[in-house]
Formats: sequence, C-alpha cells, structure tokens
Amino acid sequence: MRIEDEKKAQILMESLYYIKKFHNKIVVIKYGGHAMINDELKESVIKDIVLLKYIGMNPVIVHGGGPEISYYMNLKGLTPEFVDGLRVTTPEIMKIAEMVLTGSISPDIAALFNANDVLSVSISGKDGKSIRAKIKDPKLGLVGEVTRINTRYILGLIEDGYLPIVSPIAYGENGSSLNINSDEVARRLAAALGADKLIMITDVDGVMRDYKDPSSLIPRMTVADVEKAVEEGIIWGGMIPKLECCTGAVKGGVRRCHIINGKIPHSILLELFTKEGIGTMITDNQRGV
Repeated sequence: MRIEDEKKAQILMESLYYIKKFHNKIVVIKYGGHAMINDELKESVIKDIVLLKYIGMNPVIVHGGGPEISYYMNLKGLTPEFVDGLRVTTPEIMKIAEMVLTGSISPDIAALFNANDVLSVSISGKDGKSIRAKIKDPKLGLVGEVTRINTRYILGLIEDGYLPIVSPIAYGENGSSLNINSDEVARRLAAALGADKLIMITDVDGVMRDYKDPSSLIPRMTVADVEKAVEEGIIWGGMIPKLECCTGAVKGGVRRCHIINGKIPHSILLELFTKEGIGTMITDNQRGV
C-alpha cells in the first residue's frame, strides 16, 4: 500500500470517532463571507454540508446577504446607512432585503442542495412564525431583535428529512417583516433547537493572538477565555461580535461553537472530523470534543 493510501485510511478512521459522536445531532451553520459569492468556494461548502447530511447529521443553515442588499439598493439610488453595524431599514429597504434574502439567496442555496440529492427547503422566520421579533430601536427602522423561536416548524422539516435554509427575516407585529442580524438568528436558533454545534463560516482563520501572524491561531477557548481576551484587548474589531454570538450560543446550551475560514476548501470537514481542526472552537469548559 502506498504511503498516501495509508494516510487516507488514517484520516478516515480518525473521522469515524467524530461521525459516531455527531450522528443525528443538529448543527446550525451560519453561512457568509466569500464562501457565499465565490463559485468554487460555494461548491466546497455545499459538498461539505451534503456529506454531513449523508453521514447522519442534521444541518440547518442560516445565511446573510448584506453585500447583495447593498447592490440592489445602489441600483435604486439608495445609499446604505449603518448604526452600530446594523443596517437602517426603511420600508423600501425592507422590501429589497426580503426580495434578496428570502426571494433569491435562500432558494438559490436550496437549489444547490436539491441538485446534490439532499432535499432542502428555503424558509424565512415568518414561515410558521418560526422567528418572532420586535423593533430593536426606532432609529434603525424595521430592524428587529428576536423575542421568540418557535422550533416546531423547523424540527418538523428536519424530522421529515429536509435541510432547512433560513433567511434572517422575522415575523413582527401584525405579521410585518423585520430585518434581523443573521448572527443573532443563528445564535438564537442554535440554542432553541438544542444544537450540538454552531459553525460560523467567516473570512478569517479563527481567533488569533496577533491577526498578522497566522501561527498565533487559538484552536480552543472557553467562554471565560473569550471574555478575558476581550478585556485584555487581545481580541478587537469585527471578531468581537462573532465571539459574542458564540459565547451567547454556548451559554444558551449549544455545546460547541466553531469559527472557521470559508475560503479554505472543505474547512467544515477539516474542523469537525480531524483532531487538530483548522479554526477556533469555543466551549463552556476545557473538555475536548
């Protein structure tokens, strides 16, 4: 047997432990970054999730779409405005957001899974009143914060063998549409579904002590480690809201949250099914997987 074949066999045997451990577990995946817009990376992510489904895991995808919303706003001569990182959403912009997120991105993702023989359904939080929300701040317009997750509809889809693709549009007062930050939706949905994992697909390798030094990647952190690192200024900028999402999910009962780089082909498989992983895993304590 060739050395390469032996290595392949070792990798497969190593992955067996994780496949058994995660069988029939719900995994919420926040899909975003370049992996959503680069066709080659998109194919890699889709294939990874297809494999998760076929080996007995239950993926649920939550996606964003900020750049696409901004693109269509520009076509209409509208200038995007943000307050504390959240898009100010007027009724006109809400129509664009719903058209892009629920009417375009979500069905397109579902079609890719269906083409790979994984039955998938694109939904928004309005379907089955799955995600209910209230106005977050009047100055933000139709931006909401989640008040309740109704898991019955989504769990029903999972039990029937479907892979749900969830766009971050929530059911507001009197059935109105509210735009929700997709990280918040992923966090709240993962906790409500009792997910074993929340996977955040980003454009960075994970949490690093020095963002200029890839070798400074921190492979594993506890909630306490994250809070200390933020206080000490080791973590700053755009990574803070990602980590707040992860720690919030873990505090809400999700066992593990992973931050991985979607620009690395098959990053999901490398993170979940190898001992070393390639990103950063956040848990509530120092135990392994």
